Parts: sequence; C-alpha cells; structure tokens
Amino acid sequence: MVTEPVVSLAGIARTYGRGDNVVHALRGVDLEIAEGEMVAVMGPSGSGKSTLMNILGCLDRPSAGRYLLDGQDVAGVSKRDLSAIRLRRLGFIFQSFHLLPRTSALENVELPLVYAGVPKQERRARAMAALNRVGLEDRQHHTSAELSGGQQQRVAIARALVQRPRLVLADEPTGNLDSRTSLEVMATLQTLNRDGATLVIVTHESDIAKYASRVLVCRDGRIRKDERRTPQDAAADLAVWHDEEQDPAEEEERIT
Repeated sequence: MVTEPVVSLAGIARTYGRGDNVVHALRGVDLEIAEGEMVAVMGPSGSGKSTLMNILGCLDRPSAGRYLLDGQDVAGVSKRDLSAIRLRRLGFIFQSFHLLPRTSALENVELPLVYAGVPKQERRARAMAALNRVGLEDRQHHTSAELSGGQQQRVAIARALVQRPRLVLADEPTGNLDSRTSLEVMATLQTLNRDGATLVIVTHESDIAKYASRVLVCRDGRIRKDERRTPQDAAADLAVWHDEEQDPAEEEERIT
C-alpha cells in the first residue's frame, strides 16, 4: 500500500526584499518526506536550510510553489489556520529549549495541550506519557533550573511529542550541549523515530547528521545533495563513550 508523503514540496521558492535588493533564499525546491523518516538538513550559513525549516514548520510562507502537509496544501491558508496546524500537527525542538524556567517539567510539557483546550486530567496523563517516552517521569516536578541541559532538551522533546504531531522539526537540537549529552539526545530521537515519529533535524554538525537515515545538503537556496544511508547508532556510541570515560575519583576509590 502506497501512503501519502507527510511532506511534499513542489517548486518552493522564497524571496525577500524588492528591486535590486531581492534575496533568493530558496529556489524551486522539490522534496518529499515519507512517514517515519529521520532527515538531517545541512548547509553553510545562507544556504537556505533555515528558510526551508521555517516553511516546513509553517512559520513562513513560500513566495511560489506548493507545500502539501499530509496531503493538505498549507501554502495559502489563513494565519489562524496556520496557527492551528502548528499547534496540532507539528512539533518543535529548539537549540535553546524554550522552557518556562520556574515551571515544572510536567507543566512545561502540558503547555501545548493547555493552548489546545485539552481537559486537565487528559493533558496530565498525556504529558506524563510523553515524559515517560524520554525517560524523565521521575523528574516531573523539577523546574528547568533543577535539570541538566540534556534533561531540559528531553523535556522539550516530550513537549514536542505531546500533541502527537505528524512531523517533528528540530533546529540545532544539540547546539548547546556537550558531546556526551548530544549523544544522549540523539539516542532519544532515534528511539522515537524507530517508534514511528517523522523527524527533520537542521544541524551544521556532520557528527550529528550521521545519526539520520537521510541527509539533505543545501547550498544557494537549492538541495544539492540527497543521500540515504544506514544511520549510526547513537545508543551504541554512547555506550562506548561510557566505557572509555573514567572518573578519577571513582578510580581512586576503587584502588584504595
């Protein structure tokens, strides 16, 4: 059975400015993303990758072309309808987490459901289920200030998943994290992808892109490379990291 792509772009262009000051951020992009794919988008500054992400996330409109999200043409819908699409059908993960600092992890995850008008009992249950998926059910009452950077990002991932979106968009999700914590986050994203989530990750790090099953390289407003590959296993790499890492204090205690 052939299923409809989650994302279908045809001839997508985006220009800014007028006259002699026109900037062509995207130039006739064609792209399909199937359900269950994990796609990394790479490219230098000014390549168009951020503009592409903004259009996929319905945060910006194309100047030309057609964008089908689950078969619906969203390029020309009203601002109100775009807002509803972002809330109910898209999940967002940001480099800076964007969590409310004095609010518990559980309440942060609940927030999209509050905006969607979901009753309290249901949203609490769904938020707990989302925290459980990222392994943070025991941190539900901790505020952002009481969580590590990796834990904050996993809360942000749970928040992106709580509305059961058709597409999750991650913008430099490991940009503020150290190497080991980045591996933890990528292992979480890979697990979610294996469970069926469709993910698009913008990154400038080739070490992060290797955990995706498909890599797009943007340059001059076009997709210059579209490569499918067997992704590296972040959980396996994390296990190797733990095996190789030694805590001097623990080693001294073991010897004495």
